[in-house]
Amino acid sequence: MSESALSRLRRKTLRIHQVLLERYGEPRWTKLDGISELVATILSQNTNDGNRDLAYSRLRARFPSWEAVRDADPQAVIEAIRPAGLANQKGPRIQSALRRITEIRGKLELDFLAEMPLQEARDWLLSLGGVGMKTASIVLLFCYRHPAFPVDTHVHRVTGRLGLRPEKMNADQTHLHMEALCPAGAHGPLHLNLIRLGREICQARRPNCPHCPLRRLCSYAQTHPSTSACAPSR
Repeated sequence: MSESALSRLRRKTLRIHQVLLERYGEPRWTKLDGISELVATILSQNTNDGNRDLAYSRLRARFPSWEAVRDADPQAVIEAIRPAGLANQKGPRIQSALRRITEIRGKLELDFLAEMPLQEARDWLLSLGGVGMKTASIVLLFCYRHPAFPVDTHVHRVTGRLGLRPEKMNADQTHLHMEALCPAGAHGPLHLNLIRLGREICQARRPNCPHCPLRRLCSYAQTHPSTSACAPSR
């Protein structure tokens, strides 16, 4: 991508960020330690927030520490996190990551990631196995203030419709692409506000373009004039 095209997209991203702040305000989030965020994010894969939170609460109630989760009978962990779905995959994935961290660091903590360059810290998390780009980016952004940009299904869909990324760019590629476009200090708020927009307005099957605060900035809305007749989402 040329420097002029990148500059144009950066200006557009800044304007999108500003409009979403006007619409939704500055989002808040609960800051967890790195290990807790890592586990919660693994639980969040392919499920909704309610199921993730229930599984996380059950796991914390069942085991007194992350060390206890690491060393537990695998079936006990699977049963605790069953509300999150895919428990047979997520349970072993969580325990494997906890064991690997202990093996490398000698204890269960990730605070050293705050002192690493972003790419080095991301590569370290990805090397654990079972940890993907989204999970690593969430931990680095929300726990350690790295300028990572997590891309979930909503963010990938919305950035595509807005024209912030090439149409065929996959989610993993979009992480790095959006990091390059996002204004300094805006990574968390923009990520969360794009998710909210994707859930409430820019839905997969029926985008509610007439009620979207970004419709004048949106490539999809400009090329699909019939969306002006969309009824409000239920």
